[in-house]
Amino acid sequence: MIAKNPYSNYQQNAIMSAGPEELTTMLYNRLVKDLKLAQGHIEQKEIQLAHNNITHAQDILDHLMNTLDTSVEVGKNLELMYDYMSRRLVEGNLKKDKEILQEVAGFAEEIRDTWVQAVKQVKTGVSVG
Repeated sequence: MIAKNPYSNYQQNAIMSAGPEELTTMLYNRLVKDLKLAQGHIEQKEIQLAHNNITHAQDILDHLMNTLDTSVEVGKNLELMYDYMSRRLVEGNLKKDKEILQEVAGFAEEIRDTWVQAVKQVKTGVSVG
C-alpha cells in the first residue's frame, strides 16, 4: 500500500470542512498561485507546464463565473471582470506572455483581497454596503 502525502490529506480535509466563503478564498488563492507558477514556467521555457497552469486558472475563472449571482450589481460587474480576465488568459497562453499573466494575477489578487475583507466585515457584523 502506498502511503498518502500528509499535506494532501490536510489539504483535502481543509477543503471538505470549509464553508462557501473559505472555498471561494481558496479558489482565488489557487488562481493567483497558478498564474505565478505559469510566469515562472515561461521564464524557464517550460511551455507545457505554463500551459497547464494557465488552463487551470481558466477553469477556476469559469467556475467562479458560473457560480455568480448576476441578479445583483456586484455579480454583474464580477462577471464582466472574470470574462475580461479569461480572454486575457487565452491571449497570454497563446503568446506565453508573462506581462498579461501579471496583469490578470494583479486583478485576481485585488478581487481576492476585497473578498477576504468583505467576509471579515460580514462575520464581525460591520456594514459592507
